[in-house]
Amino acid sequence: MATHEKTESQENRLKVLYQDADYIAIDKPAGLLVHRSPLDRLATEFAVQMLRDQVGQPVNPCHRLDRPTSGVLLFALNTEATRAAQLAFAEHHAIKTYHAVVRGWLEGCGEIDYDLRSEENPNKVQTAVTQYRSLKQSSVAVPVGRYSSARTSLVELQPKTGRTHQLRRHMAHLRHPILGDTRHGDGAQNQFLRSHCGQQMLLLRAVRLQIPHPMTGEQLDIHANKDPAFEYALQRLELA
Repeated sequence: MATHEKTESQENRLKVLYQDADYIAIDKPAGLLVHRSPLDRLATEFAVQMLRDQVGQPVNPCHRLDRPTSGVLLFALNTEATRAAQLAFAEHHAIKTYHAVVRGWLEGCGEIDYDLRSEENPNKVQTAVTQYRSLKQSSVAVPVGRYSSARTSLVELQPKTGRTHQLRRHMAHLRHPILGDTRHGDGAQNQFLRSHCGQQMLLLRAVRLQIPHPMTGEQLDIHANKDPAFEYALQRLELA
């Protein structure tokens, strides 16, 4: 019994990517809320509480990741580090890099400068800028909707602003919605993802975070490890 409990405890631990006296970064699993939210009152697990219990001290999230998005999530371990991180994000000194799988063939690179209406306050319109770079395209010989094959692209995304669901909404605006996005995505593509890959997950992953360290001034460069579920989807979609 004791061995079983130890294994279960280890499985519930969050994967730490970086830690020092000021910051700790984890690889947030898809489906985990960062903190309590009125959007899901039934949720019982939150990254803030789990990490606090894991390291034995209070932690403060420095930025957000949507519940279905996985990858690098940074926490501060003291007030000074929290303020420094907030300033770095506010002044655009922090660089967040994501990988996403989108519908269709998106080639080249570019910048999406498209204002978004606030999801919290529909009367407020906010500037929103995202840079993108195509990494790979594929075509799987499976009919999807009115198309004879499923065309997808693996893209790198860097948000220059931090609006709610910005990457998901910007890619939908380009008519290249992210696969697995049940709110802003394509229903036929999401059904294809479920049937072809055997999973329903948002194919959006925070793979890298670069941010100045508040004490040394050196640039932290934190990378996420490969995620088995995300990598399996890439293989099935011939994007690996």
